[in-house]
Amino acid sequence: MFAQDTLIVANPVKHKFKPETLRATMMAVSFPGLGQIYNRKYWKIPIVYAGFGALIYSAGFNGKNYNLYMKAYQDFTDNIKETDSYLKVISPTVDRSTYDPLWNPKGYDRSTFSNYKNAMLQMVDYYKRYRDLSYIGIAGWYLFSILDANVDASLFNYDISNNLNITLFPVQMALPGGFLGAGLSVGLKVNF
Repeated sequence: MFAQDTLIVANPVKHKFKPETLRATMMAVSFPGLGQIYNRKYWKIPIVYAGFGALIYSAGFNGKNYNLYMKAYQDFTDNIKETDSYLKVISPTVDRSTYDPLWNPKGYDRSTFSNYKNAMLQMVDYYKRYRDLSYIGIAGWYLFSILDANVDASLFNYDISNNLNITLFPVQMALPGGFLGAGLSVGLKVNF
C-alpha cells in the first residue's frame, strides 16, 4: 500500500500591475502609442493614431494647395507666355484675354489682373498658415500623447474608493492680538 500525498500546493500569488511613470513616459517618447500599450490602455491607441493621421492629412492637403497657388502666382506674374499653371486655379469660363497681359497686352483689364493676383496671394497665405499650424499640431499631439502616458501611469493605482472622507468641522483659531475666534477647518481622513 502506498501513502497518500499530503503536500498542499499553494496557489501562485498574482502580483498587481503597477506601471512605472518614467518607463511609460520613455516608451511614449520612443514611439507614439507605446506608453499607452505599456499602461494597458489599449483603447487609447486608435485615438492617438487617428489624431496623427488627421494632422498629417491636413499638413499634406494644405501643403499641396500652398504649392499649387504659389506656382500659379509665380506663373501669373512672370513675363513668360508658356508658364500657365494659374489656369488651374482660375475659372475656365473666364476669357483669358480679359485679365492676362501676355495674351492681350492692350485690351486686358488691370483691375481684374490685380484682383486675381491678390486672390492668389491670399490663398498662398491661407494654405501656408494652415500647413504650418498642422505641423505645430503634430508636435503638440505628440507631446499630448507623452503627457497622457505619464499621467495615466502616475494615476494608475489612484484610490477612488469610499474610504476617503473629507469633513468640515469648527475650530478655535488664534487671531492677531492674542484673541481666539471661531473658524472652519478642512480635514482629510484616509482609512487603510
